[in-house]
Amino acid sequence: MHQSRNIDPTKILCKSLIQNFTSNKAISLSHEYRDRIYIRKDILLKLTEFGELNQTNLLSYCGLNLMKHKDILESLEQKGFIKRTETPWGNKKVIKYSVTEKGLQFCKLVLEPYEEIFPRSEKHVREQS
Repeated sequence: MHQSRNIDPTKILCKSLIQNFTSNKAISLSHEYRDRIYIRKDILLKLTEFGELNQTNLLSYCGLNLMKHKDILESLEQKGFIKRTETPWGNKKVIKYSVTEKGLQFCKLVLEPYEEIFPRSEKHVREQS
């Protein structure tokens, strides 16, 4: 009969952090590093899924930070892949984004094949083997 061992999650986390420090890797406790192309795809997919999202929800659902990723949103808008609308709300404004037809086509014709050729993680590679 196989006995299960109780493993302390704190020890696992500490061991993982030590391995990361000793191997000179950057540590990210909440998110893995994503290439900018995958960030663009995530934005387009979330907007496709929800139709329209305000800026706060879009950034939250994609795990992004406005200060670090505002240039990506601006670039997608300037290239016509997403549409930005501003609606007054009291003395503030609500910024909403939606995907355009050009954005949908770009995702389907460029980003999806790119991710198939260059998967995001080793886990994805192992699953396909």
